[in-house]
Order: sequence, then C-alpha cells, then structure tokens
Amino acid sequence: MGFLEALYFIVPTSIAYAAPLILTAIGGVFSERSGVVNIGLEGLMVMGAFVGIVFNLAYADVFGGWTPWIALLVAMLVSALFSVMHAVASVSFRADQVVSGVAINMLGIAIALFSVKMMFGKGQTDFIQKKIPRVNIPILQDIPVIGPMFFKSVYGTSVLAILIAIIAWFVIYKTPFGLRLRSVGEHPMAADTMGINVAKVRYTAVILSGGLAGIGGAIYSQTMTGDFGHATINGQGFMALAAMIFGKWHPIGAMGAALFFGFAQALAISAGSISFIENVPTVYFYILPYVLTILALAGFIGKANAPKANGVPYIKGSR
Repeated sequence: MGFLEALYFIVPTSIAYAAPLILTAIGGVFSERSGVVNIGLEGLMVMGAFVGIVFNLAYADVFGGWTPWIALLVAMLVSALFSVMHAVASVSFRADQVVSGVAINMLGIAIALFSVKMMFGKGQTDFIQKKIPRVNIPILQDIPVIGPMFFKSVYGTSVLAILIAIIAWFVIYKTPFGLRLRSVGEHPMAADTMGINVAKVRYTAVILSGGLAGIGGAIYSQTMTGDFGHATINGQGFMALAAMIFGKWHPIGAMGAALFFGFAQALAISAGSISFIENVPTVYFYILPYVLTILALAGFIGKANAPKANGVPYIKGSR
C-alpha cells in the first residue's frame, strides 16, 4: 500500500474511530464545565453500547435500515437516565465526584454483562445485521485528493459527531445556557447570587454528558464491533476523558484530540499494510492509543486549567 492509498484508508478510519470519542468527550465537557467531574464516561459508554446492540438485535425486523439510528436515540435515553445517579450523588448528596464516577464505571459494566448473560446465555451478544452504513457525500467526494480521503465511504455518524462538536461550541459560548453553565463551573456562589439555579444547571449538564456518552457507545458498538461483550468499549471512555483534558475542556479542542486518538487506533489496524512501517512490531501500534491516553492524562503534552469549581460541591449559602 502506497502513501496516498494509505491515507485514503487511514483518514476515514481515523474519523470513524474518533466519532464515539468526540461525542463522549463533549459530554464530559458539558459536565465538567458545570463543575461536576465525570470520570464515569467509560461506564456510560458501556451502557450505550450494550443498549444499542440489544435494541438493534431486537427490532431489526421492525425498523429495517433505520434500526441503528433509532438504537442511538434509545442508548442516549438510557445512558442519560443512568447518569442521573452520578448527578444525585455529586450534586444533591455532595459525595466525592471521583468515587461516584468510579462507581458508575463499575456498575455500568456489571449491569451490562449480567444482562447479556441472562439474555443470551453467554458472555457476549449475537452479531447485529443492521450496522450503521457508510455513505458517499455527493459533489464533495469528487474533489481531487481530499474528496476520496474525507468524503467517500464515511460513516454518517462521523459527520454527526463533527456537527455536534460545532453545535456544542455554539451552545457553550454563544447562548445564555452556555453562559450559565460556565459561570456555575467557575464561581457557583456568584451565579447563585445572580439567580441561577446551580443544582439545576449541574443536573442538566451531567444528564447531557450521559446522553452523549450513550450515543458514543452505541456508535462504537454498531460500527466497530457489531456485538457487545466485556471488551467492546475497552477503555474508550478513558480515551474520551483524556481527549477532553487534552482539548482544554473546549468542544473543538476535544474534537481535535479525539481525532488524534482516532488516528492512533486506525494506524494500529492498518500498519501491517503500509510499506514503510510494516516491519514495526504490530504490538507497538496496538498499545499506542493507550500510551497516548496516559500521557495526556498525566499532563505530559500540555498543562490545562480545569474550571475553577470543578469537583467542588456547592452548598447554598456557603462561602
């Protein structure tokens, strides 16, 4: 495989792998911009992946080609409801947000795997027949060089993820809700003084993060794996968390970081076909995404300042 042919394969694959990370990382941005640390993104993605696959298997004959898209909505709703537990613990009970997030991660995979065992009698689900399709974008696919690279044989969810990143940027930085969200995450007492309901904003942000992470998990399971098992998500939520931090809690920055991690994953599956790196042991490429995640979380690539009230419970009337 030559260099240009490699790009024609790696670029769309990178965007496809990045799409679940983009949505989940933006969910994390909403939550942490409101002041609630959400390291439970992995568990929320797991629930989304599980629900997406089960719904797809159950209703493929009913909804036909629309099944994977409706499955995304169902996964969004279930993960949003699942995230309410984190919101209650973090906002209402003012529990340690990191501990609550860890509990969400453990509970998500436990519920999903127990349900799979009960429903299918084995450790993983059957494979779905209705996967999210690849599409060619008219006119744009005919642009020389970049057309086949970015606009040919792409998943519709890749386009959706980029659109949601742009919408999230607009909502957070150009709307009254976004201003309230950021004020609550920076100085909740001042926001409360101005009449903003801190608890309501934080609940909304955490539920939004759950819904977006659920979509991300359902996208991953319906594009990359085609089934659900214990290793389906396998750290994708933590990569999304790293992308959020690497992107400095900004939707566009998180998207860029997610694309970076997506490229690392795409490189791992295509390295053996690329002539100038085919002799590099494949194991190095498989561990690359996780090494990059650790480096990003450790702050090796660049220091980023979280919202000032991030992780700090707010008690009305406190100073």
